[in-house]
Amino acid sequence: MKGTVGELGEFGLIDRLTSRLTTTPAVRLGPGDDAAVVAAPDGKVVASTDLLLEGRHFRRDWSTAYDVGRKSAAQNLADIAAMGAVPTALLLGLVVPAELPVTWPTELMDGIRDECQVAGAAVVGGDVVRGETITIAITALGDLRGHTPVTRSGARPGDVVAYTGWLGWSAAGLAVLSRGFRSPRAFVEAHRRPEPPYHAGPAAAGLGATAMTDVSDGLVADLGHIAQASNVRIDVHSGRVDIPSQMNDIGQAVGIDPLHWVLTGGEDHAIVATFPPGAKLPARWKVIGEVQGPSARPQVTVDGAPWSGDGGWDHFGDGEK
Repeated sequence: MKGTVGELGEFGLIDRLTSRLTTTPAVRLGPGDDAAVVAAPDGKVVASTDLLLEGRHFRRDWSTAYDVGRKSAAQNLADIAAMGAVPTALLLGLVVPAELPVTWPTELMDGIRDECQVAGAAVVGGDVVRGETITIAITALGDLRGHTPVTRSGARPGDVVAYTGWLGWSAAGLAVLSRGFRSPRAFVEAHRRPEPPYHAGPAAAGLGATAMTDVSDGLVADLGHIAQASNVRIDVHSGRVDIPSQMNDIGQAVGIDPLHWVLTGGEDHAIVATFPPGAKLPARWKVIGEVQGPSARPQVTVDGAPWSGDGGWDHFGDGEK
């Protein structure tokens, strides 16, 4: 086994990566040709794309290549689920330095493959390019299975706001890592390797969700997208959001109110949606607010007042995600 990507070469690297992949019934033609062929029984394809840049979205001293693979796939597959669709396929664009050990991209691919398996999807192709900074470009595809997509623009006054998954865990884990620690492990792992509730997106569509998104940039910011698209106000009741005792302990240790992580921390990829009043929601969905309006000034409030802290992640702001 050659030691670096440069020694292995482009086509050797492609062979090494594709040899680690699995497939699904939706994949009619996988890697190895000019393009892949993926079944689309619905007649429509849901698509989303995202980029991860080393030093901006991940650090190799904090996360293994396998962790980065799981994370990069998860954040894209969660977007598919948030439309009410079932993930089917994923395409990978990878930029790596020639001196990078071959083990890094192969472990990255293992992580991407395994996260795809969790979501019921498969890697169907991509490209590799030499560059100075590791960059990962993911395109995810999904199938609506005959259902109407759930967008951000359908929230109506009187709807309830509910979420399922984790909120603030990744941000708390980032705070721990930023201070040179590696525990509590559950929160550090939540930052390294999020666990989106993929099943919840299509399930929410079946429950009558009127608007939906995944929490990638922070609860206030992502609900703000729904408020803007739907021309409504959304009020969140902070006392209804779960804050685990260990998160309180971390907050006390670093001098941060854990509510800040819950409201503005991204990358947990929880699913948050609005539902008609009186909707019968399973226990995994926690109601945390309501839709008000319509409004000429769409916004998200917390306990009836505008949120005075940061709104969430901005790719063109300062700091690392």
